[in-house]
Amino acid sequence: MSAEANAGKALTVTVEGTSYARIPIRTRVVMPGDDLDAFILEYAKDAVQPGDLLFVTEKIVAITQGRSFKLDTIKPRKLALFLSKYVTRTPYGIGLGMPETMEMALRECGTPRILFAAAVSAVTKAFGRKGDFYRIAGDKARAIDGPTKGTIPPYNQAVVLGPERPREVAARLKSLLGGDLQVAVVDINDLGGNILGSTMDKAGEKRLVAILKDNPLGQGHESTPLGIVRHN
Repeated sequence: MSAEANAGKALTVTVEGTSYARIPIRTRVVMPGDDLDAFILEYAKDAVQPGDLLFVTEKIVAITQGRSFKLDTIKPRKLALFLSKYVTRTPYGIGLGMPETMEMALRECGTPRILFAAAVSAVTKAFGRKGDFYRIAGDKARAIDGPTKGTIPPYNQAVVLGPERPREVAARLKSLLGGDLQVAVVDINDLGGNILGSTMDKAGEKRLVAILKDNPLGQGHESTPLGIVRHN
């Protein structure tokens, strides 16, 4: 496998004095009904080396778990319509800024939690503080993906929830691949990221967030849902 960065992204980054390569793995589009283990074996088995870290986007994990929903199957309630109007939209992802994604957040996280997050956020935003909504709503709300201009079909007409049991998924994939490597399920975009589950400790996860800070897998049509972090 050739180590080639996605367009506009750097192949290497230095964190805490150590240089790392972030190698994207190009794949076909993952579809509902695909088997994640078979997909990983097909594209990553021959690419990883001892000492590598394989990072897997949360979106493909969720899709293979049956957690993608076509927009026309989601019927937002009035509360979802109302709350979605107050979500800040960015070029990097719609988040909960559309009725369908907000509806799925209400289902995933529970109405009381979303309402509490919205109420606190409304107050703290007035004082110039940002991010409280997702801090309170939690990872399940943060991980919900809606369609954007650059989303690959058929997911340009779908909402994808966060994956279930990401830590268990990471452990299973590490066992599947064997050898001396680590695995992480990540939620990374051009605004930052989170490690949803991994085979590392907290310090390792914090370091990985710094390594992937600039989103080397990209945000649109790159079709690189897997990547390898390798010491240079």
